[in-house]
Amino acid sequence: MTASFARRTVLRCIAGALVLAFAAPAGLTADERFIIVQSTTSTQNSGLFDHILPEFEKKTGIEVRVVAVGTGQALKNAMNGDGDVVLVHSKPDEEKFVADGWGTRRHDVMYNDFVIVGPSSDPAHIAGLKNADKAFKKIADAQAPFASRGDDSGTHKAELRLWEDAGIDAKKASGDWYLETGSGMGATLNTAVGKHAYTMSDRATWLSFGNKDDFEVHVEGDPKLFNQYGVILVNPKKHANVKAKGGQTFVDWLISTEGQAAIASYKIDGQQPFFPNARPGS
Repeated sequence: MTASFARRTVLRCIAGALVLAFAAPAGLTADERFIIVQSTTSTQNSGLFDHILPEFEKKTGIEVRVVAVGTGQALKNAMNGDGDVVLVHSKPDEEKFVADGWGTRRHDVMYNDFVIVGPSSDPAHIAGLKNADKAFKKIADAQAPFASRGDDSGTHKAELRLWEDAGIDAKKASGDWYLETGSGMGATLNTAVGKHAYTMSDRATWLSFGNKDDFEVHVEGDPKLFNQYGVILVNPKKHANVKAKGGQTFVDWLISTEGQAAIASYKIDGQQPFFPNARPGS
């Protein structure tokens, strides 16, 4: 290596470090240069984080490390102090999380919807229905296989509400036509395809799922299938290890015009899987 090449390399490293130093929020320690976000398999598996996080990290110098689990587990992890921010999709649980003091404030971030998918043979004859309750009742009446995540995720909670609204106790059929996978959305979709079973998926994961075989979206468009995501900073008063500055920087960016534009710009095969709807001043 020549002396001039070495000098140029050193100067480039110094310049890069200065960019990060000036971009990051004032007062961040070296340990605060990364944050942990407890989030869902849908935001991770859909590719959304791969799309938006490089933009945030370039702007701030803060690395975001995502733990992708079901919403219920994400909130439990945050309550245990294992995270700085939660980005999940079960609004009643998120509001309780804040009301119980585990989070500082909840913000709407984006939305999409759930879809009921199944084999093209459609044994329960639900294709084209706009009423999810009716579709679930027809699946139960036909005892057609249905794969449930069964993992206390936001998707699982939404699914259970639909069974309840349909007047069906699906858990009584667990191990029969009702199949509980205890897994994330991608694994549950794989189970559904393997068992020729219906399942309910968030649209983003369905769009990015590569093993569709002959599966199709049979039911969509019911307002009950609306799927809202929220973001919350974990309360540093509960856990002293919470990186409040870095975490709040990420929350503020997500709900800003720039963060919302980054979410809106993400496409899967030309389709937009998430729709930003933050209200920063609210």
